[in-house]
Amino acid sequence: MIRCLIFDIEGTTTSVNFVFEVLFPYFRQNVQKLRDRINDPAITSILSQVQTMVQEEDGLEIDLLGAIERLHQWSVEDRKVAPLKTLQGLLWEEGYRTGAFRGHIYEDVPRNLNQWQQLGLTMGIYSSGSAYAQKLLFSHSEFGDLTPYFDWYFDLTLGQKRASTSYEAIAQTINIDPSAILFLSDVPEELNAAQTVGFKVLQLVRPGTTPSDRHPKVNNFDQIELNAL
Repeated sequence: MIRCLIFDIEGTTTSVNFVFEVLFPYFRQNVQKLRDRINDPAITSILSQVQTMVQEEDGLEIDLLGAIERLHQWSVEDRKVAPLKTLQGLLWEEGYRTGAFRGHIYEDVPRNLNQWQQLGLTMGIYSSGSAYAQKLLFSHSEFGDLTPYFDWYFDLTLGQKRASTSYEAIAQTINIDPSAILFLSDVPEELNAAQTVGFKVLQLVRPGTTPSDRHPKVNNFDQIELNAL
């Protein structure tokens, strides 16, 4: 019996287009604002992580301004690295707060979150975006604040989404047997990793998603039948 649902965001609860056509461009248009916060210890700490990564990957030493330029490059490349994801969240906060945009959520999502919560199920998010960015999206969504539905927010600090050890860590953290956890994502490689450790999985085939032959799939949350899993 399913006791917990864990959701991916991009392509699952939220349109891929919102991420690539709204969030990512906003970050690239505003990343240079970090220059004005370069003496902020929190910002400096994250930029130092960028410096370390560049040194390890390319053998180059860059200053803090160079780290900001590298963040812009990584954003264009859609790198799934923690320093980028953390700083994206910090800049997106301004966009949400000023009303520049609201978090896109597919219309079938809120009513099903409500139904599953009423059934006593617990729910969480696992996304490459930082936990902070996840909370921003759901608290400033087109349907209002959806954060009361979620008990957990997992990000890359837990591990890469295509690594089975990440899903082991989720099960251990929430103290629920993997066989009682349903993971929903549009990415087959993520579903493979979760399934390897015993999670139940469903692929969300939203517009533009290529269906997987390996996994059960649905087009939206209305089609999910927990009793059939």
